Amino acid sequence: MKKLLYVCLCLWIGIPCALAQQEITQELQQKYTQYTALSDKIWQWAEPGYLEDKTSNALIEELQAAGFQIQKGVGAMQTAFVATYGTGSPVIGILAEMDALPGLSQEALPFRKAKFVNAYGHACGHNLFGVGSVAAAIATKNWMAKARIKGTIRLIGTPAEEGAGGGKTYLVKEGVFKDIDAVLHWHPGDNNNASPNSSLAYRVANFSFTGLAAHASASPEKGRSALDAVEAMNYMVNLMREHISPETRIHYVIKNGGLTSNIVPDYAMVEYTIRNPTAQGLEEIWQRLLKTAEAAAHGTETKMSYEILAGLYNLLPNDVLAKEMQKSLEKVGGVPYTPEEIAFAEKIRQTVNAQTLAPISSAQTVRPYTTGLAFPASTDVGDVSWVTPTTGLSTATWVPGVPAHSWQAVACNGMSIGHKGMMNAAQTIALTAQNLFKSPNLIEQAKEELYQRRGAKIFEYKSLAGDRKPPLDYRK
Repeated sequence: MKKLLYVCLCLWIGIPCALAQQEITQELQQKYTQYTALSDKIWQWAEPGYLEDKTSNALIEELQAAGFQIQKGVGAMQTAFVATYGTGSPVIGILAEMDALPGLSQEALPFRKAKFVNAYGHACGHNLFGVGSVAAAIATKNWMAKARIKGTIRLIGTPAEEGAGGGKTYLVKEGVFKDIDAVLHWHPGDNNNASPNSSLAYRVANFSFTGLAAHASASPEKGRSALDAVEAMNYMVNLMREHISPETRIHYVIKNGGLTSNIVPDYAMVEYTIRNPTAQGLEEIWQRLLKTAEAAAHGTETKMSYEILAGLYNLLPNDVLAKEMQKSLEKVGGVPYTPEEIAFAEKIRQTVNAQTLAPISSAQTVRPYTTGLAFPASTDVGDVSWVTPTTGLSTATWVPGVPAHSWQAVACNGMSIGHKGMMNAAQTIALTAQNLFKSPNLIEQAKEELYQRRGAKIFEYKSLAGDRKPPLDYRK
């Protein structure tokens, strides 16, 4: 008899839960056309970092119409915003990125055809990212209102993730995340995966050298070449590669090497990006990089200065939140293709430079949960993950095998394959948020994990970009 009562109680508790999940899923399915149309608008606009005015306004209008309170221009960034519904705790945050990438304009076709010459394109899928997150926030809000759930849902519109933008770092400095209990996010990809990843800490800096101009043939002895200094620095850094950890990454590009070959260059500049699995390791590499710059200046009798453009923390994974995200993703499932989408996928895969590709059918599957993964790139989500428990997922918005930051990704992001992946992400985030609102103990467990991973309960955030203000003109 007791066993029967227990079973009945479990069923009684479970049925409302299942119905609530079904309501969220149905709402998002019913709004599929509305949200995909919005993502296509943003895909067409393809606005650069800190210049996402149309995109930001469109997302804000969607959220305002749904009953969110809006705070614009957050952190001295015109396109950053915070949309809030509800009061009290827990406070669940959802990230929404917006910016596009330069030089990757592309039609939604399985062959290379630029939409506009040398224009921006959504090669990282932030047109989908922003709209999918907004859709998830609205669906969660509607469930909260109907079920009279106590707590706050907060959508954070984050500009300029790409390159040296680092938009989220300035939001962290502004204290946007100080009262948020957990943060959920997602990213377009070529697979469906909610396993917790780490990433690489990152710093970008310009090194400028000033020398003396002179006639390169008639009086070279009177000149001191700034370009020599840049080349000397680059040579020393390339020798240093043998003596750094294999996970470290160093990239550079000469931004200014002089004006003409018959004048000794009196000014030259090189941009460096360094990455390491930890912020501490990054700082050690940075100090060694500074020594090469100082040595180059000393040896060429030039003067050196540097400017840090951006700095990002490594991403701290959170198993507690990631496992909840995985459960939600498995309920939602992968991305099924129509015969027309399969034909598109087959054509676009012929343009991808890779010896082996995952089968097209892998877009329909969810990858198993795995720990200990390290993503060999960087993201400003890393800074968020050091101040509040954070987890994310990817969905197959791109044909399996299509890389990020490619024209092929732009094409997928502007058609039905990208749309389907976006709506799967929206469902997954909304279901995960729902579970966290119903299970506050999970949030407490996630916080304890964060304290363990960063080695302290109290953490004073210091940007790896120093005191730099948002580089609002970095894409102009």
